[in-house]
Amino acid sequence: MAVEGARDDERGPHDRSASLVPLECGAEGTAPDTDGPVVPPGGTPPDPGPRSGGAVRRIRTRTQMYVRAVTERVIELAPRVPVRDLATLRSQFPGLSTEELADRLVAGAARSAAAVGAGVGGAAMLPVPPALPAELTAEIVGVAGVELKLIAELHEVYGRRAPGTVRERAVAYLSAWASERGVELTRPATLSTAMNGELRRRLRQQITKRTLRTLPNLAPFLIGAAAGAVLNRRDTARLAERVRADLRAGATGPHSA
Repeated sequence: MAVEGARDDERGPHDRSASLVPLECGAEGTAPDTDGPVVPPGGTPPDPGPRSGGAVRRIRTRTQMYVRAVTERVIELAPRVPVRDLATLRSQFPGLSTEELADRLVAGAARSAAAVGAGVGGAAMLPVPPALPAELTAEIVGVAGVELKLIAELHEVYGRRAPGTVRERAVAYLSAWASERGVELTRPATLSTAMNGELRRRLRQQITKRTLRTLPNLAPFLIGAAAGAVLNRRDTARLAERVRADLRAGATGPHSA
């Protein structure tokens, strides 16, 4: 016994925490030193409680803040988009009919939108998580600028320029971009309206939709570049066709902005 006691003195006090022998279960069927309840065999894990709800709320709040920030960027961009009037377009593309000139504008805008998508997708070839929101913003704002310019110049080509100052026309074309429709000139009150809550809400909806469509463009390697080029070209062409349909019809339908 003396030898065994000496060995205990050399090894220090007996500590079962380092033992490979499982701890005995307590009276309630839980291990005394565990942090949470033990799930019985065949049972269901406990409800995570309010933690998961808090995480969902944080994600939703951050997403809403991101969409609002991008919306403000697009609103600030709109009055600065360079728009060619009809005389300038005719001088740059002489001899074309109205439809041929519109086709030329749509083709150029689709190429520009594809280039923006390919550029951002290429930049995301080795994505770094902190940089992804900035890349996403750059693509959405860049394509929005291309499409706002296209919408404004299509209105010039079809002789349906929105009246008012540059800022008032920018508001009208922002509304057209948000609704993906032509401007209704028979409702001039809508053209001079300030950037009200309803228009901001529609812009946020459009940007949320564009954000979800743009996410594949951030795929790694050159997949994102290819996806960005194809998706942006398709979306810009689709938007142009809807706007042109309204302009050809006089933009008098109930869906017009």
